[in-house]
Amino acid sequence: MYVVVICISGSILIFRSELRQAFEPKPRFVTVADTRLSEDELNAVVNQAYPGHSVARVIEREDPARAVTVTLDQNGQRQQILFDPYTGEGLGHRLPLPYRMTTWLLDLHDNLLYANTGRNINGIGAIILTLLSITGAIIWWPGTQNWRRSLKVDLRVNWARFNWNLHGFLGFWSLAFIFMWGLTGIYLAFPEPFAELADRLEPVNEQTFEPRTVDNVLYWFVLIHFGRFGGWSTKVLWALVGLIPPTLFITGLLMWWNRVVRPFNTSRHRKTPSKATDTQT
Repeated sequence: MYVVVICISGSILIFRSELRQAFEPKPRFVTVADTRLSEDELNAVVNQAYPGHSVARVIEREDPARAVTVTLDQNGQRQQILFDPYTGEGLGHRLPLPYRMTTWLLDLHDNLLYANTGRNINGIGAIILTLLSITGAIIWWPGTQNWRRSLKVDLRVNWARFNWNLHGFLGFWSLAFIFMWGLTGIYLAFPEPFAELADRLEPVNEQTFEPRTVDNVLYWFVLIHFGRFGGWSTKVLWALVGLIPPTLFITGLLMWWNRVVRPFNTSRHRKTPSKATDTQT
């Protein structure tokens, strides 16, 4: 389930710049009146509309027709609400819901919504994902005589065999991506060990501070993790391949059901005597 959440959120966040640009907050205008609320009157209106919140900041624009932005704080959680400075009417969040959802999704993907602790857990998850890619490749290997046949899906077999073939097919063709996302995810969560290794492999020249090859490698770790190169074609490819691990979760779940759950239920059913047998006995 962790892999499903991370991969789906990651596929969406490939286009986070486009999403934020599309839903960037627009200026909100109000009808200018003769009387404008004072600061105390505005605070009173805000406190009545949002009890339990404190006013952290009030931003008034130079344009008298612009709405006032009020930053509210509740137990360290802040939000920006627009208010009509003449009537005191609440005009909703300054940031549109899709914009806020993109920010929330980014925090989920990077930190699991739990700051540094979530980032560390994410790093452990990246380590497990890297190991999954390696062990998955080992389990997939069908031998030197059959490996070519395992690169395609046979549509003529029964559904259980088809699911097995599909799992191996998708796993093989996405193996490099999954390993790359796992490895670069480890770097993004725990950059310090990578930086220390880079300094040992190629120490900084304190006389010239020339660019180092290891710095370029780490820079590319970030680029390839998020698909920030090659334009739209790369982003679309990254987003589509990012949906393969959730598909592997479904096919893997079906494989587990066929190999573990069904035999277990069958054997338990055979060991349990029926009511008719009990009666005859």
